[in-house]
Amino acid sequence: MEERILKKTAIFIAAVSLAVCLALPFFPRLKTASGEFLTAVKEYRTKTKAERLDMTGLELMAYHMEQTAKEMGEAPSFPSQIRLELPFGVSGGDLEVVREDIAQKITIRIPYAGEDYMYEYPMLGSGESIENLSYKYEKNYGILEFLMEQVYEPDVGYDEDYFYLDFLSPQELYNNVVVIDAGHGGSETGTVKQGICEKDINLDIVIRLKEMFDASKEPVGVYYTRTTDENPNSEQRMRLAEKTGADFVISVHNNATESGRMSSIQGTLAIYAEDEKEGEFSSGHLAQICLEEVTAAAGSSNKGIRPGKKEEKILYGTIPAVIIEAGFMTNETELGNLCTREYQGKIAKGIYNAVMRAFEEGY
Repeated sequence: MEERILKKTAIFIAAVSLAVCLALPFFPRLKTASGEFLTAVKEYRTKTKAERLDMTGLELMAYHMEQTAKEMGEAPSFPSQIRLELPFGVSGGDLEVVREDIAQKITIRIPYAGEDYMYEYPMLGSGESIENLSYKYEKNYGILEFLMEQVYEPDVGYDEDYFYLDFLSPQELYNNVVVIDAGHGGSETGTVKQGICEKDINLDIVIRLKEMFDASKEPVGVYYTRTTDENPNSEQRMRLAEKTGADFVISVHNNATESGRMSSIQGTLAIYAEDEKEGEFSSGHLAQICLEEVTAAAGSSNKGIRPGKKEEKILYGTIPAVIIEAGFMTNETELGNLCTREYQGKIAKGIYNAVMRAFEEGY
């Protein structure tokens, strides 16, 4: 018995030895083939990711929609235009959504979303009304930027796994829409008297006005060209009116004498588009409404209305527009009043009343 086992073992060892001897010449080739296979796999993966990296954000979202539809056998559905998958440990309430109306941009900051968030957590949805979609990573935050075709307000919701995003137009949210423009800003100071810049008074009045609209329950959508010390150019200011579909625009400024010297001249002036036809809903009529309401609320002198110059570009877009020259900075008394919160509030109240009256009259 033992002899038979030893004999079989010897035969097995001999067979294995022979196989090894025969295979030895091929080992380098097998090693090379294995290396080539691993390299090919690595190149394939790298190539696939590189191809995806060359996609725009919208193309990548469409690609993920297509792949998901193939896996599911049908197009994915969810109760929103965009669905974002939340990173592990992140709640929907942790995401920060910021609107920049002057740029028609909506930004979402996602904590702990890494550089490859767009690949690890595929975003699904429709690119309708989105001009461009981009993603970047900064200091433990992933930042999604949606550049929209017009001004939209984000409508958000979330559950345990996903963050949902819809884009609503001003007309879907409000009965009436107005754009308020604080004149000048940034390096454009406007008139400067006694170290006081017109841009700051204009903005202060608009901030008082914003407080009134924010507290109001009226279904009016109000959009602002600026609420900080910045200086959007004329095209951006006019485009905001067009992209919101505003019913009209009111631009807040302050006046000065032609010579720039201090004088006794004071009061409120309203300016409208020079070559616009007269009519019930013209800029001229809107200017008259603004003049009447501001002088009544502030108790300022009525300096009338006048047609605007071509360089006053805010007047010459496609939307009715009026410039309110609230007061004269070259009048000592009026300059003092314009610097007080109380008087700024009166000017703001007059503009608020003008907006509401214009809408009541059918603008």
